[in-house]
Amino acid sequence: MSFKKLHGVVAVVALVGLSGLAYWWQHRAPPAGAGASAAPTAPGARPGGGGAGPSGPVAVEAGKVSLMAMADDAQAVGTLRARQAVTLRPEVSGRVVKLGFNDGQRVRQGQVLVQLDDSLQAAQLQQAEAQAAIARTQLQRNRELLTQGFVSASVIDQAEATLKVAEAQVALSKAQLARMQVRAPFDGVAGIRTVNLGDYVKDGADLIAIEDSSSMWVDFRLSERFVARLKLGQEVEVALDALPGRAFKAKVEALDTQLDANGRSMLVRARVAGDSAALRSGLFARVRVVFSVREQALVVPEEALVPQGGKQYVVKLVPGQDGKGLTSERVEAKLGMRVPGKVELLGGVAAGDLVVTAGQSRLMRGGPQQVKLVDVDKPGAPRAPAAASAAATKPSN
Repeated sequence: MSFKKLHGVVAVVALVGLSGLAYWWQHRAPPAGAGASAAPTAPGARPGGGGAGPSGPVAVEAGKVSLMAMADDAQAVGTLRARQAVTLRPEVSGRVVKLGFNDGQRVRQGQVLVQLDDSLQAAQLQQAEAQAAIARTQLQRNRELLTQGFVSASVIDQAEATLKVAEAQVALSKAQLARMQVRAPFDGVAGIRTVNLGDYVKDGADLIAIEDSSSMWVDFRLSERFVARLKLGQEVEVALDALPGRAFKAKVEALDTQLDANGRSMLVRARVAGDSAALRSGLFARVRVVFSVREQALVVPEEALVPQGGKQYVVKLVPGQDGKGLTSERVEAKLGMRVPGKVELLGGVAAGDLVVTAGQSRLMRGGPQQVKLVDVDKPGAPRAPAAASAAATKPSN
C-alpha cells in the first residue's frame, strides 16, 4: 500500500510541473527582433484588417447631397359620396299599381316613380269636396237672408265655420292622396328597384335609390395633430383603387364641428373636381392633403444617418489640409421630412457635398480621419465595412 501511495504522489508532482512549464512557455518574453513582423501578412496589407489600418485612410462608400422638391403632407383613406343620394320609402302602406321608371334611368325632380293604390283616398277626397260645396252654398244663402233680415249675424258666423271645416277636410284628403305617390326629390339616376307591380309594401320599406352624381365628395378623417393646419379650400389629391393610374384633384369644402372621441380624428369633406361620370358612391379612396412644398430641400440617403447618444449624425467628406485626399467631418443632422429612401437635412450640408453611406463606424470615433472612396461598381473592388446602424448602398452620381 505504501508503494502505491508513493506512485500517486509522484504522478501529481509531475502533472503540476508540466502545467507550470506550459504556463511559462505561453507567457515567455519574445526574442529580440521578433514582434509584429513575426506574424506573416499579405503583401500590401495593413495591420488591423477592414481595408485600412490605424495610419491609413478608411475605406468608405459615399453619396451626394441632392436637391429635390418635398411635400409636407398627410395621407388618409376615405370614401366617395354623391352630391345627393337617397333611398325612397313610402309614408303609408299600400299595393303597388304603377312603376314610373326603369332601372338605371335618369329621373327628373317631381317625377312619379311608384304609385300605390289610391282609390280609397280619391273617394274620400270627392266626399270632402262635395261637403265643402254644400257648406259654401249654405253660406251664400245665409248672407242673402241676412240682408233681408230673416237671419241673425250668428248664423253667418256658424256657416263660415262650417265651410272652413269642410275646406280643411278637402286639404286633408288631398294630402292623404298625395302620400300614395312616391316622387323623385331631385334630378338623378335611379338604382335597381326592390319592388314589382302588385307588391304590398309597408310604410318605411325600401323602394328605390336615387343618386345625383353631378358632383362627388370624398369623406376622410385626419388625426387631431393636423386640425390646426386644415383650411377650407385646401388642395387634396385623390387616388382610387378602382381606377388605377388616374389622379383626381379635390378641395376641402367642410370640416366637422367636433372630433371623434374614440380615434381623435376629424371628419373632412372635399369636393372632387372635373368630370365625375366614371365615379360611383362608396368607392375606396386614398387621400393626400398637401400643406406645403419645399422645392429646394437638401436630401441624403437614409443610410447616411448614424444614431449616437440620442442624436442623429452624418459624416461629411471635405478636402484634406494639404488639398489632397478627403477627410471626414462629423455633423449633427437636423432632420426634416422623409420619403422612401431619402431624408431631408435642415442644415450642416450643401448641395453636392459627399456624405458617407457605409463605413461610418470607425469615423465616429475620435476626430477627423482620412478616407478613401470605394467604387462598388468596379469589378473586384473591396467593399467598405458597413456601419452597425446602416446598410451600405450604391454611391449617388
